[in-house]
Amino acid sequence: MSSADTHPYPIARIGIIGGGQLGRMMVQAAHRLGCTCVVLDPTPGSPAGQVSGHQIVGDFHDPARLRELVESCDVSTFDIEDIGSDTLIELEAEGNEIHPSPRVLAEIQDKLTQKRLMANAGIPTADFIEMPTPDADAFAEFGYPLVQKARRGGYDGRGVAVMKSPNDFGRNLPVPSLIERFVPASKELAVLVARGRNGETRCYPPVEMVFRPGENVLDLLLAPANVSAEIADAARQLAIRTVDAMNAAGIFGIEMFLTETGDLLVNEVAPRTHNSGHHTIEACVTDQFEQHLRAILGLPLGSTEQLAPAAMINLLGAADKSGRPVIEGMAESLAIEGVSVHLYGKAATKPFRKMGHVTVLDADLDAARRKAEKVRDTLIISGENHP
Repeated sequence: MSSADTHPYPIARIGIIGGGQLGRMMVQAAHRLGCTCVVLDPTPGSPAGQVSGHQIVGDFHDPARLRELVESCDVSTFDIEDIGSDTLIELEAEGNEIHPSPRVLAEIQDKLTQKRLMANAGIPTADFIEMPTPDADAFAEFGYPLVQKARRGGYDGRGVAVMKSPNDFGRNLPVPSLIERFVPASKELAVLVARGRNGETRCYPPVEMVFRPGENVLDLLLAPANVSAEIADAARQLAIRTVDAMNAAGIFGIEMFLTETGDLLVNEVAPRTHNSGHHTIEACVTDQFEQHLRAILGLPLGSTEQLAPAAMINLLGAADKSGRPVIEGMAESLAIEGVSVHLYGKAATKPFRKMGHVTVLDADLDAARRKAEKVRDTLIISGENHP
């Protein structure tokens, strides 16, 4: 055994910017690897803060709090994109380990520069143009149907407007944005790619995403995606090309459209653990959270083999209630064979807020889907108050 493979305990102190559910599951994986964590989040007792043991209460853009976190840790990362990348770039230049690189984060957190990064790397994506201020004539000249995306701050369907005709222009987003060609997709896919600090990559099998109409929040995920072996291989290769173009360490969620003509277009990139990878906790040899930590710590990447078909649903807050969560149907759901429930520890629910997820394993993917849909109708998270 070489001295390079000898580590004092704990293995590392990891700083996580963002205390949501992704951070929570990352902390749990870090503990398995013998690491400790510090979380930065503005909400006291955040989901990740509850399990980390140490939380700095502060804003994601506060230079002082970001510096406090990064300088107190061996390596830092994030579970959210809307954070102070300028400060992180300065901290990285001073010699602090931050992964994925804040330089890459700065490009990705702006949807326009993200699209330009992909276009410059030859990654196929929908045609787009910059739209500093919404303009009806410019929209019409570009052509309907189209999608308008806010350059910054959008997530889970927020900051996105789909417009089918000029009659929809009144729903435009009054912010700096881009507009892109609406893609008639036969399926929406996602591929998780881990890239180590040495450039090593490991790719998970593509998954299929079904979104909730109206809220545009991921409703149901099927793993592996029901596509041909040729399309699955092409999706993996495209995802790896996309991540290699960013030249950064960590795990990346690559969202894609499979068009009606069988082409693959990259929709968006998430430089972090991703909702499309929650099933990996039960279904894969190495889950996405441990894989991300392996990548940023410079440890060997784990196997991405999927051990069983899986279906995953998000547990969303009921549309008509808010406040302290009230959970119905837990026992009935857990009585279904193959069901694993994950609750995120959020102190309050709101309509359609992500409160947890459920993964169902079954030897047959269609059976897993049916079970997941039954749980979706059974396990209800409401609240004590009306909104």
